[in-house]
Amino acid sequence: MAALASLHHVPAPAKLNLFLHITGRRDDGYHLLQSVFMLIDWWDVLHFERRTDGKLLRRDLTAALPPDDLCLRAARLLQQTSGISDGVDISIEKRIPAQAGMGGGSSDAATTLLALNRLWGLNWPLSRLLPLGLALGADVPFFLRGRNAWVQGIGEQLQPVELPRARFAVLKPEQGLDTGLIFKDAALTRDTSAVTMADFAARPFVFGRNDLQAVARRLCPQVDQSLEWLTEQGWQPRMTGSGSAVFAPISTDTVLSDPPAGWQLQLCSNLEIHPLAGWVSCDV
Repeated sequence: MAALASLHHVPAPAKLNLFLHITGRRDDGYHLLQSVFMLIDWWDVLHFERRTDGKLLRRDLTAALPPDDLCLRAARLLQQTSGISDGVDISIEKRIPAQAGMGGGSSDAATTLLALNRLWGLNWPLSRLLPLGLALGADVPFFLRGRNAWVQGIGEQLQPVELPRARFAVLKPEQGLDTGLIFKDAALTRDTSAVTMADFAARPFVFGRNDLQAVARRLCPQVDQSLEWLTEQGWQPRMTGSGSAVFAPISTDTVLSDPPAGWQLQLCSNLEIHPLAGWVSCDV
């Protein structure tokens, strides 16, 4: 495929952790986990314009991002690794909230790699993009693979998992949550017994727990308030990932009251497959 001039309205979906168990810790400090990552239809939207001068530029159409965000880092890494002389203008409509535990930055990075692989006419297979994704962050390979996944190790071991279609209420309070603070906390549970995919499959949307949640409720009072708010609506919520967003499976006819001012409430469906899954040949 030849290089393209532009790609517009390119989605970068969020994910939810249906459960998150910490099963141990490696000698290098990385935590071992078990989880299921699930794609949902809450996404950022990115636009790409190819440049011939090699420059990598970004424009924020909504929320302001850090000067050197994961999108620019992904573009730079692919440019340097491939040796291509082209550049890109990236415009981002940021909709997934930051510090939410929903993988927004990692998803943006994965979408950038997939889009520039096509925009620049590289046509690399998935096996060549995955090491770049892992270098950018542990969650990026999940979004590159584009399938709901059973996750183990430090997040790098992914196995596709089938999930029934369902609806979810996702609530993000104003406060965000720093991942590092949770994982450094002495009270964090780090010895949950390992489970199997069969254990999870018997009750996928209510299985297990998020081992980070107890620490997060103490560090970020709005996590506690968010869980209580969804409980008062009649649902069984839990935190997703290591951010401040919480979620609960709901029925299709659910009507929720308005959340506190400044909080974001989204009714979402899970996705069977990433909308860009066909953009790269799957040779792994």
